This record gives sequence, structure tokens and C-alpha cells, in this order.
Amino acid sequence: MADDQVVKLLEEIRDLQKENLANQKFALQNQQVSLENQQQSIAVQKRAVQRSKILYVFLAAIFVFLGLSYFVPLLSWVLSLMLRR
Repeated sequence: MADDQVVKLLEEIRDLQKENLANQKFALQNQQVSLENQQQSIAVQKRAVQRSKILYVFLAAIFVFLGLSYFVPLLSWVLSLMLRR
């Protein structure tokens, strides 16, 4: 009778170990998918940062152009009026 109980207990342990192994495989697959999603997210963020850098450079160039085209002559005109007085 005791031998039957030992065999049954060992079978239960074996079944639990198989179930545990299946759960670990599932968790590893989910972790792999999560890592792939994180890598895709990082790639998208890098592209967005690159686009924003290009936009900032473009806007800075426009402001410099406007500053040299309009504000410097305006400033020089105002200074010339002040010096004439």
C-alpha cells in the first residue's frame, strides 16, 4: 500500500514539474515578445527624435534668415534716426 502511495506521489510531482516547465516556456515566449515590442518602440522614438532635430535646425535657419533680413535693417534704421538727433 505504501508503494502505491509513493508511486502516486512521484507521478504528481512529475506532472507538476511538467506543468511548471510549460509555464516557464510560456513566460519566456512572452518575455521575448515584450523585448521585441520594446525594441520597436525604441526605434520609433529614435526616428521621432531625429525628425524633431531636423525640424529644429530648419526653424533655427528660418529665424536667423528673418533676423538678418528684417531685424538688422530695422535696428540700423532706428539707430541712424537716433544718431541724427
